[in-house]
Amino acid sequence: MNFNKENISASIMQLSKNDDYENNPAILRQILNFIDLTSLNTTDHQTKIIELVEKVNNFQHAFPDCPNVAAICVYPNFAKTVREHLQVKEVNIATVAGCFPSSQSFLSVKLSEVSLAVEKGADEVDIVLSVGKFLNKEYQEVADEIALIKTAAGEAHLKVILETGVFPDEESIYTASMLSMESGADFIKTSTGKVDPAATYDAVYIMTNAIKEFYEKTGKIIGIKPAGGIVTVKQALVYYSIVEHVLGKSWLNNKYFRIGASRLANNILTHLHKINGIKTEVKYF
Repeated sequence: MNFNKENISASIMQLSKNDDYENNPAILRQILNFIDLTSLNTTDHQTKIIELVEKVNNFQHAFPDCPNVAAICVYPNFAKTVREHLQVKEVNIATVAGCFPSSQSFLSVKLSEVSLAVEKGADEVDIVLSVGKFLNKEYQEVADEIALIKTAAGEAHLKVILETGVFPDEESIYTASMLSMESGADFIKTSTGKVDPAATYDAVYIMTNAIKEFYEKTGKIIGIKPAGGIVTVKQALVYYSIVEHVLGKSWLNNKYFRIGASRLANNILTHLHKINGIKTEVKYF
């Protein structure tokens, strides 16, 4: 892959000019269906999570023309709460685990947390790559850990968070992407949202190219999840355009493309209202 930063920026600049998508309700609804609706706050408690789940349960009654979100993403101690209250079968339960967001603990603790999250109801588990070890070039240890966590996750889908905002260059993002996929990741994800910068267009461009190369070598489709700081419709559309351009339409579904966000859904709904001539701001979630 060409890691020339100027070339990457030029490609992204070109992709970001697709203004037609901004007024395309079908694409906006599609992006809504890619969202992992996320609540990962220190202040989260059971009542708050139940309220979020009930909003998802009632979403299509409130917005009958829109598809629901792809998943609800919470801390692992809330997996059981979501499982007990979620009534919408097409919405998955995702949890962060493996000592999120730093991935700094004993491997046995990480494996136990992942196993417990799945046992309590998680369909998907988002873990953080051992960034410190990766930056120290302990690649085999990082790969072995992901493989063991993949086993602990069982049938649940494993999303590996790279935390691209702390990486020194484009090559390291590419290397971390390939290492994660080769070690068993079902998705690769940009960031925890706890480090600045979080998701960036450059990182997703590199990660999607790594996914494309991995697919060409293995025939295995790996998903992509930008997450962290994605708030506006415009941001979401640029990520959509990158995935469409690099990977193609086969990835434009929530089996292989997710966006981790908490405020984006309301902004998409508000924009859909605007297209229909309604100026009311939506504050559903």
